[in-house]
Amino acid sequence: MKINNVSILLFISLFSITNCSSIKTKGDTVLVIERESLKYPIVLVHGIVAHDRESIIDFWGRIPEILMDNGVNVFFGNTDAWGDYESNAIILKATIENILLETNKEKVNIIAHSKGGIDSRYLIWRYDFGDKIASLTTISTPHHGAEIADLIYKQKIVHSRIAKNALKVFGELYGDINPDLFNVNYQLTTEKMKEFNEEVIMDDRVYYQSLYTTIHNSFDDLMFFHTHWYIKNINGRNDGMVSENSAKWGNNIVEIEGRISHAEIIDYKKRTISGIDIPNIYINIINELNKKGF
Repeated sequence: MKINNVSILLFISLFSITNCSSIKTKGDTVLVIERESLKYPIVLVHGIVAHDRESIIDFWGRIPEILMDNGVNVFFGNTDAWGDYESNAIILKATIENILLETNKEKVNIIAHSKGGIDSRYLIWRYDFGDKIASLTTISTPHHGAEIADLIYKQKIVHSRIAKNALKVFGELYGDINPDLFNVNYQLTTEKMKEFNEEVIMDDRVYYQSLYTTIHNSFDDLMFFHTHWYIKNINGRNDGMVSENSAKWGNNIVEIEGRISHAEIIDYKKRTISGIDIPNIYINIINELNKKGF
């Protein structure tokens, strides 16, 4: 399959919005929190393309409102859409420190989508935040790198000075504080993530779990038609952006059942997907964290 340079850049600009178990959710019925409230607040950390500023797209869809209606204290990570993990970790560090002061709590629970999981892992490791993070739940995070990042990195055009300057300008116009699209893509290559995983290890004070989804075929979400096909031929099952093998990380691995794509899992469409009401998935996550005393 041939993907030209223009298609690659358009794609990244528009969408990049050891025991294995599974999550099953009800369809149109909204679930409820089983206990009164979590012990610690929730911080939602987005991935590439998404941001926490006001816009015509609610990148977390109905999820924050439904969680708050259920008594959960919800905050946003406020990281850059196109920031590398070093830069975003600094932003996330300040955000969480402010949340702890505001709530008078000792810790927070992080739920991170896609690259947000990498940003959060780096934060915990680099700034010794194990005493401030009760749990980290990553959803569709490319822990072992992204095949699409490998493909983009191989294109000569992205290494040119003109392309790098154009990407920087795009990130600034997007509203980011420290955008670095070239470095973000490089950091998500499989080779770079291999190095990352060798250095950035788990903190024993934090409960980690990695959740992931897959779509059954390239027609499940046409936004990811070409990328799903491409990744499937290289590394098997995937959600249109991240392979199952890359999303699996750590000792607590959960497959979310249903044909839910990489972008659909954050409920930006605000509707049921394959008979599943997306906020129910997050309600289930909260209920499980509740049971663990977080």
